[in-house]
Amino acid sequence: MRLRKETDDLLDEDILLMAACSDALAHPARIRIFRHIMDCNKKMQPVCNKDLVEYFDYAQATISQHVKKLVTSGLLQTKKKDRFTYYYVNIGQLMKYVNITKTFE
Repeated sequence: MRLRKETDDLLDEDILLMAACSDALAHPARIRIFRHIMDCNKKMQPVCNKDLVEYFDYAQATISQHVKKLVTSGLLQTKKKDRFTYYYVNIGQLMKYVNITKTFE
């Protein structure tokens, strides 16, 4: 079925943001990792890949793949210091995602 008229009030950029964030949060391990990083950020504790490997029972490569997906979606930001990359929740991106999903109520 073809639609002749655009009926969606969401902008293309909002749809892309929603798809990227939903995809990033579609795996239980990524949700756990994201929540752990958020909790550490609240406590002002830095979090790097090494910390995530110690906390979770996942291989380093698995952690890296999941974190990469979260970073690509914009939900996590990175900051390099020496040889380590630290992760921070991007609250702005998270709030955009939450607000866009509220339009489906």
